[in-house]
Amino acid sequence: MPEWSGSRAVIYAALAGNLLIAMSKFAAAAFSGSSAMWSEGVHSLVDSVNELLLLYGIHRAKAPPDQTHPFGYGRELYFWSFIVALLVLAVGAGVSLFEGVMHLRTVTPIENPWISYVVLGISVVFEGGSWSIALREFRARKGRLGYFEAFRQSKDPSMFTVLLEDSAALIGLLIAFAGILGAQVFDAPWLDGTASIGIAAVLAISAMLLARESKGLLIGELAHPRVRESILAIAQGDAGVRKANGVLTMQMGPNQVVVALSAEFEDALTIPEVEDCINRIENAAREAHAEIIALFIKPQTAETWRERRKIREREIDAL
Repeated sequence: MPEWSGSRAVIYAALAGNLLIAMSKFAAAAFSGSSAMWSEGVHSLVDSVNELLLLYGIHRAKAPPDQTHPFGYGRELYFWSFIVALLVLAVGAGVSLFEGVMHLRTVTPIENPWISYVVLGISVVFEGGSWSIALREFRARKGRLGYFEAFRQSKDPSMFTVLLEDSAALIGLLIAFAGILGAQVFDAPWLDGTASIGIAAVLAISAMLLARESKGLLIGELAHPRVRESILAIAQGDAGVRKANGVLTMQMGPNQVVVALSAEFEDALTIPEVEDCINRIENAAREAHAEIIALFIKPQTAETWRERRKIREREIDAL
């Protein structure tokens, strides 16, 4: 359960910050007429809705298995993460782009820009605090992996979604500040609209990254390679196993993995002894990896495993 608790803490921190920031940005946009501030307000509002969807996804993913979903509901979180990516793209980036284009078509000077500067400063503090919490949690989980590699291999979208959203938010704040300051210093109101379009581009890029990773998890990804290597070692180390042929894994949720093991047992074993061997392997695997919710072991010779694997590889190459 600590993984879920860590994810929720990060999301709650981001939600509280985004709600306060959204109200401040909309107020500043109303007083100043800034297009960039309006886009930033929409950005924070969309992020707030996204956090609520992620919390709902975590809640649904914890539902126990039933007759219609024997492996549980772990992929609910992956589904809602994909919806979050679509919202960022369609609503966040779409509205920001529309606002920027409309401002360029009807350029109006910014009034009371100092209000925007104050709100941007407050927003940086809140967003920076949320970002630091998400970064600290992500860094604790990534281990020795690089940040991009950890992002690609992460099986918990709630963690990298919040970190990516907060990173995009900080970049968006810098763009909004540059646009408003440029419009004031150079007496060029069109820079405010250009900043809004820049914010739309940042949101579009982050949305596409989120969609790509969420899609991979949603349609099914391998578990971390260390799970496969560990299961092979456990099976090969059992006295009743002649050869651990191979392992297939499927990530069903952030903390839910299904495993299929092909193993060749010693010929002298009786059926009860084979069952005892399977039980030993299963117990050792679950002790080493609590995320395993199902382990299927298929008695199979190494020759049969290799032949089936070759057939499967040819089928994949033919696609």
